[in-house]
Amino acid sequence: MARKILIVRFSSIGDIVLTSPVVRAVKQQLPGAEVHFLTKETYAPVLQANPRIDKVITIRKKVGEALPELRSHRYNFIIDLHNNLRSWQVILALGRPFSRFNKLNLRKWLLVRLKLRVMPDVHIVDRYLKTAARLKVSGDGEGLEFYIPEGDEVDTGRLPEQFRTGYVALVTGGRHKTKILPAEKMIEICRLLRLPVVLLGGPEDRERAGIVAEALGSGVLNACGEFSLMQSASLVKQAVAVVSNDTGLMHIAAAFHKPVVSVWGNTVPELGMYPYLKAGEPHLVAEVRNLSCRPCSKIGFENCPKGHFRCMMDQNSREIADFVNRLSDATGQDNNKM
Repeated sequence: MARKILIVRFSSIGDIVLTSPVVRAVKQQLPGAEVHFLTKETYAPVLQANPRIDKVITIRKKVGEALPELRSHRYNFIIDLHNNLRSWQVILALGRPFSRFNKLNLRKWLLVRLKLRVMPDVHIVDRYLKTAARLKVSGDGEGLEFYIPEGDEVDTGRLPEQFRTGYVALVTGGRHKTKILPAEKMIEICRLLRLPVVLLGGPEDRERAGIVAEALGSGVLNACGEFSLMQSASLVKQAVAVVSNDTGLMHIAAAFHKPVVSVWGNTVPELGMYPYLKAGEPHLVAEVRNLSCRPCSKIGFENCPKGHFRCMMDQNSREIADFVNRLSDATGQDNNKM
């Protein structure tokens, strides 16, 4: 009988994308294994097109909603990649062998509160993989994966003509404002880019992106709120390069092996969630170093606690644009948009 493995991660988009190497390792290295994934209903679309996952089980709010189905599967092993009260409830209710992800919360606290650099130099993906080590599986160095349903692929022929031969995707949003580039910095960066720019985000980002598009004219397309998550992922997949805040589309860009500029505000790459790329893939970490107040949070705030927001306002726009322009030069894509 095939072994059944349950992987648990309830949220959010980026965190779930970061679990994809674990899914791949289990499926490829345990012949015949059946992989189930437990998540929140909101995030199921991130997983449903993944051919390595045999079943996605969801909850809206409470674990009890899924327990009858979970119990029916008699899992051989549970890989808990969330390690919170809900995931502990699942483990206790099912009574099956398990391993739990170590969040290193004390070390994160020391980094955020006391600025002690005690986090291990290990990406969170490799720590996820360590959680699955009891199954004798390991990472393969192939990076992340993300799958888009066929019906959600965007035909770039539908975009304005100047975007059809190459563009930069600029991800404008984030869950917290202290992780988001202000409109004036986005304008500054876009003015220095030689390719047209597609602004990506949700409906909540449209007003901010509109300020950018209005300031720059036809060389910038405000696509915020115009496309679903999967369609936005398709536009990321087809971009020459991606400039992104620390958010889910940044990890989706890494999954498509795109050249990525990751822009860091109040959070820092040392927390272990920078783009997880294959060796040699181009990536620029854009951050304001030697700023004594960084990181001020492991997540983010509505406003800068210090009031100056230097972690974003002091970003080196020229460095970001030069990195992207070199890529466009190397691929022979230079629309000279402005």
